[in-house]
Amino acid sequence: MINGQAIELILPNAVGYERIAMGCSATYAKTVGFNPDRIEDLKTAVAEACINAMQHGNKDLPDARVTVVMNFKDDAISVDVIDKGNGIPVIPGDPDIDKVMSGLEQPIGYGLFLIKNLVDHVEFNQMTQAGHMVRMVIRKTE
Repeated sequence: MINGQAIELILPNAVGYERIAMGCSATYAKTVGFNPDRIEDLKTAVAEACINAMQHGNKDLPDARVTVVMNFKDDAISVDVIDKGNGIPVIPGDPDIDKVMSGLEQPIGYGLFLIKNLVDHVEFNQMTQAGHMVRMVIRKTE
């Protein structure tokens, strides 16, 4: 069992590399016994957090990096996504999904909405020595 053993990825700051974090998180979750539905939730949340870090935190700067740290403990995986930004602005309320899907409203805050609804716990705007961090925790069972 890999309980308490962290995995760290350092990704280039370019959309597309979030797929590496998705694949790694899926393999990690499968290794510790997560069911397929929870793995899909984890993959989507990790992808959204990485893309936000690349585009908004690191502002698409080509030399910046996104660090992803995964750890399994107490039947839950925590995933930290770290960028060089200053945090996420507070967006009042959740996006109107019907308007977003029909193209009547921009999907501002949609990624954060997905993350909040796919994981069991999320902390935004955590500042560390390495930069801004989003921490997501997802348990084996809902």
